[in-house]
Amino acid sequence: MDVRLLLENTLPGLGYELVDFELTPGGGFRVFIDKPGGITVEDCVSTSNHLTRLFMVENIDYDRLEVSSPGLDRPLKKEADYVRFQGSLAKVRTRLPVEEQKRFTGRITGIQDGALQLQLEDGRTVAIALSNIDKARLEPEF
Repeated sequence: MDVRLLLENTLPGLGYELVDFELTPGGGFRVFIDKPGGITVEDCVSTSNHLTRLFMVENIDYDRLEVSSPGLDRPLKKEADYVRFQGSLAKVRTRLPVEEQKRFTGRITGIQDGALQLQLEDGRTVAIALSNIDKARLEPEF
């Protein structure tokens, strides 16, 4: 059974978005969920209870299940994440250099032709192909 696919099909029905899913050492699962307005402890508890029952029915063997919020520095994984957080500050690391660098911090201005448009602190806008993004996270602003 593909656990990621199971989560992607189950969580929206509960009102949550699957942000990320990790296998932990020792046979555990770590699930990061989100919803508009943020995640509460009660959201994590109810989701954990639901997934525990679901995994039992689907006969998925695991040692430990963790359900949590993605945090203030939420990872950006899908094109829809960049659209949702347009205007937010983000840190992006690329697989291959873009304009002779691989690490960028800037404001998300949108997606155009399969590329993230990121306005850097010096005012320049750089286009980074989504396929070239190794890791991207929101940068918390206080």
